Amino acid sequence: MAVAASPQATAAAAALSRHRSAAVPPVSRSVRVAAAGRRPPGSSRARGGLVARAAVAAKAEAPSSSDSGGHEVLMFEALREAMIEEMTLDPTVCIIGEDVGDYGGSYKVSKGLSEMFGDLRVLDTPIAENSFTGMGIGAAMKGLRPVVEGMNMGFLLLAYNQISNNCGMLPYTSGGQFKIPIVIRGPGGVGRQLGAEHSQRLESYFQSIPGIQMVACSTPYNAKGLLKAAIRSDNPVVLFEHVLLYNLKEKIPDEEYICCLEEAEMVRPGSQLTILTYSRMRYHVMQAVKTLVNKGYDPEVIDIRSLKPFDLHTIGNSIKKTHRVLIVEECMRTGGIGASLRSAIIDNFWDELDTRPVCLSSQDVPTPYAATLEDATVVQPAQIVAAVEEICQS
Repeated sequence: MAVAASPQATAAAAALSRHRSAAVPPVSRSVRVAAAGRRPPGSSRARGGLVARAAVAAKAEAPSSSDSGGHEVLMFEALREAMIEEMTLDPTVCIIGEDVGDYGGSYKVSKGLSEMFGDLRVLDTPIAENSFTGMGIGAAMKGLRPVVEGMNMGFLLLAYNQISNNCGMLPYTSGGQFKIPIVIRGPGGVGRQLGAEHSQRLESYFQSIPGIQMVACSTPYNAKGLLKAAIRSDNPVVLFEHVLLYNLKEKIPDEEYICCLEEAEMVRPGSQLTILTYSRMRYHVMQAVKTLVNKGYDPEVIDIRSLKPFDLHTIGNSIKKTHRVLIVEECMRTGGIGASLRSAIIDNFWDELDTRPVCLSSQDVPTPYAATLEDATVVQPAQIVAAVEEICQS
């Protein structure tokens, strides 16, 4: 049963709108509020219906924030904005997880949401990942759109049975009788001296599950757009957030926007070589690019964003232009995202390549606690520069 938005939630959404920018034209705000108000209580969106399909398929994104005013946010604030907007528009959206209520989440993504929407829609749970993930899947089967927060992606290994055997398979094994419109999100990746159990690179674990979509955000802009699209999708979506990116700051548009769940992002056009990356490694790559440009190289950089399925259209067009590929990831080398991506490139674009595709990945070891050893397990900008030089000279 859907839980209606409270008067406090409506007031909070209005406060958020005022906070975001006084420069937003009043007409734009009025149109958005009126559009939400015109939605009849019995419409498919209010029931968690099929509006989401357009969110997955849409190719157009909002203009860059520099062209349309906008407001500055940290990445965790952008994720929070996405949830406030979607929970205000759709009473079937709810949040489930450890400490998501009064505490506001381990990285404050849900801070203040329990006061806005009440503790039935922002549900604090015991430390029982398998149980509350299963509860979220059951809620999705009955028509809600849960956002399940894992305090750490490593902890979601305890829920792997639910995610794999139920979340990914039930739409198929039920013969299409059930949809599972659930988002499973949380922090992962190598932090700063968080130790092995809290610095795991598990993207490929979830990528391998049939029936699951997976995306990785890397900026406040795409974090908000991808989360909104994931909430609206009728497919189960895993959103991977890197633990070191929550405090990234960026100006994002005041207007509502979404990002396509299946589309890569062109970060830097180039002509000599295609660099494919995602999440935190986007920033290591861009550090390396500064050095490469000074040395006379012209790399093209693509943030693949969609870890499943890959956007082979964007990737293929780039390879047909540059004929050389370097994949840079933080995931493990054995069975990682890069291994799957390299296989897809060889299968689909072998004839376009002038040299073998190269993949730089993390070491196949538990992440050490010591900072120097921790850095040694992760791809660094200097390694990217060396790899590009070798590829371009081969």
